Amino acid sequence: MRSMDLTAYRDLWKTHGVMALLASALIARMPVMATMVPLSFLAKDAAGNFGWAGVVAGAYSVGMAVASVVWSRRADRKGARWVVIGTGMAWAVLMAVVALLPDSWYRVLPLAAALAGMFVAPVTSALRASWPQLVQGTRLRAIYALDATAQELLFVVGPMLGAIAVTFASPRAGLLACAATAAVAIWWFGLKQHPGAVQHETDEPRPTARQLVFHRYRFGLLLAFACMVTGFASMSLGIVAFADEHGNRLIAGVLETVAALGSLIGGLVGGALPGRRDSYVWRRMLVLAALLTGCVFATSSVVALAVMLFAAGCLIAPTIGALYERLGVMTPASARTEIFGWMLSGGMLGSAVGSAAAGAVVEAFGVRYAWVLMAVLAVVATLSVLHVPPHRPADTD
Repeated sequence: MRSMDLTAYRDLWKTHGVMALLASALIARMPVMATMVPLSFLAKDAAGNFGWAGVVAGAYSVGMAVASVVWSRRADRKGARWVVIGTGMAWAVLMAVVALLPDSWYRVLPLAAALAGMFVAPVTSALRASWPQLVQGTRLRAIYALDATAQELLFVVGPMLGAIAVTFASPRAGLLACAATAAVAIWWFGLKQHPGAVQHETDEPRPTARQLVFHRYRFGLLLAFACMVTGFASMSLGIVAFADEHGNRLIAGVLETVAALGSLIGGLVGGALPGRRDSYVWRRMLVLAALLTGCVFATSSVVALAVMLFAAGCLIAPTIGALYERLGVMTPASARTEIFGWMLSGGMLGSAVGSAAAGAVVEAFGVRYAWVLMAVLAVVATLSVLHVPPHRPADTD
């Protein structure tokens, strides 16, 4: 068992610009994450049913998935600063328009939400493309692990803030607050990006979209990430179905928190490991698949499932962090923002597919098969990265 080494985190803290960039990105992404709760309640209140809320939320997600690659590619070509700021300001204005639409216009909400989704700023893609420019070696592994861990906080805190705004104010007020906060935070993050396209020492040709995606290593990494996100959507629906089966919906919130806490701890520990041996992505993926398979046999007890979800959660952030690191290193610097845009688009589509597939599986076979589906997807993800070269100690420092 390798002992933890906090040197990498200490070095990151001392590296100029790293923590400021991470903090600005987290604050910029927070209001975007918080939007879904007030947007869903706004649609429900306007139309009178949650079915319409699902349609609006789905339209917003499709808009994000479609435009993510476009903006990420443009950021690589023209520079991330004004692409991030321009889309961020447009998103804030469009979300304010959505918030101010009269209830009688509820039929317009899917179109308006899709349009707003198309202008979500490529903050995440720009952030992950920036790390190899700022840090290398062990610190690069640590920052990607820290980035993946921070993502877990966003998933927990963002929706909670949206729910608080809806509870103590209104869905309209929540959306307006998200729009105003995002406008300021995304501007701050955008100013930390290069004003123009980054010049590299080698005049490497920029790959086409086909060359970029259908690469012998990158395609496997993208497929693995899509499978994982699809599986996470299946897990979330499985948790909701499990709670409903036990007659206490509060169980769903507890189990989601337990899994997120495990991922948070696992990410921090994973980033602090010294990395003195070759690190293969498929090994982490395989262990995660095994732990998810254990969840299949723990659905008879709330406590047993909580324990297994915590254990599986401990592998989530480290595995995703390893995917980020390998993808970033194996992509030309001139196309890093775009490749992370493809990753996010695949994740958005995977999330939609995962929820629909898990619903059908649970209805047909039972609650535990939501985890069967996720375990199968984890195995597919493992197979897709078997040939990906490891991070080697010789690559560090």
